[in-house]
Amino acid sequence: LKLQFLYLIGIATSVSHILTMVRNIVIVGAKRTPFGKFGGSLKTVSSTDMAVASSVAAMKQANIAPEQVDEVIFGNVCQSSPDAAYLARHVGLKSGMPVGSAAVTVNRLCGSGFESVIQGARVLSTGEAKVVLTGGTENMSQAPHCIYGAREGSGIPLGRAKLVDILWESLTDAYTNTPMGVTAENLAEKYGITQQEVDEFSVRSHMLLHEAQQAGRLDDELTPVEVKKGKKVTHFAADEHGRSDVKVEHFAKLPKVFKKDGVIHPAAASGICDGAASLVLTTEEHAAAEGLKPLARLVSFGISGCEPTIMGIGPVPAALKALDAAGLTMKDMDLVEVNEAFAPQALACQKELGIPMEKLNVDGGAIAVGHPLGASGARILAHLVYAMQQRSAKYSLGSACIGGGQGIAVVLEAI
Repeated sequence: LKLQFLYLIGIATSVSHILTMVRNIVIVGAKRTPFGKFGGSLKTVSSTDMAVASSVAAMKQANIAPEQVDEVIFGNVCQSSPDAAYLARHVGLKSGMPVGSAAVTVNRLCGSGFESVIQGARVLSTGEAKVVLTGGTENMSQAPHCIYGAREGSGIPLGRAKLVDILWESLTDAYTNTPMGVTAENLAEKYGITQQEVDEFSVRSHMLLHEAQQAGRLDDELTPVEVKKGKKVTHFAADEHGRSDVKVEHFAKLPKVFKKDGVIHPAAASGICDGAASLVLTTEEHAAAEGLKPLARLVSFGISGCEPTIMGIGPVPAALKALDAAGLTMKDMDLVEVNEAFAPQALACQKELGIPMEKLNVDGGAIAVGHPLGASGARILAHLVYAMQQRSAKYSLGSACIGGGQGIAVVLEAI
């Protein structure tokens, strides 16, 4: 049945996408910034500087000095700051790493945070590095507007200048001419997901986040960000997109965004937010030799393609690959995170994979926490590290869909 499903949704079968099990890779540090709402507390802090904040905190937690880090691998999508082309390198240097350390910025869209960890594991597995700083960062509030064609010949004809919102344009897959929200509407139709289910799931995300915040379950993963406003310096310390006063009846009145008769309104989509997350990786052998305390083990990962017009189903084949590589099943997973790009998208994955709701996004997901594109995968893994400890869980799986028709998943084991 697994193979039949994989065939039906058009998974790429090239050798480069076949899963391998990761061996002896551990996470020794995991921290993230709070996520700021669009145009909110982090709007003036660049993606680079947010990443520095989470990285310094992760290294401190891991008891790793910057000069011990061999390589920096960081995910970023929008490239919203002037130094974005240098992002990973600047994160490393600003965090105190020596000039001789290496750095690379990666972009697998919404899977970039996961991708950084996977690439870090590969570098460690080959022996190219002993310690790798990985993560993802995104300031969506700073996403630029562009004028294309301004460098051509004599310039832009009088009155023909067109300002393009890069953030908005990136939310449509030009290959299929399909907005990301429409791909989620397609899944709602395919899986028979109702408006009531969408609204209940969206409210659930906010309520679970609020409960986690009140109980202090996010405290271990968070590190504050210094924000300067003129001569005044404040410390941004808590996620600000989520709300505790939402109700299903409120959401039922909201207008639809992508289809007049659809199920997605603004509250059923992930929050457009700003934030960063960092994880320090090493091998079990190096951790033991240096007296480092592992927080979790990276067991396996999965990356897969799927039909672009239902891109939100991508976590399903990716998760099946990751589980197969680990010799595990969904029943073995104590906690599962599916990035909530849209409520019907997450619900479609939940239905297809048979994830019990009591195991899914137990402290809220991207609808409430927010989805800074390059950061979310790293945020999910950092959260699972601590959620496993808090709930005495053994295995967890984090996953995300990826615009253009891909999915990515990582299996962790508590230590």
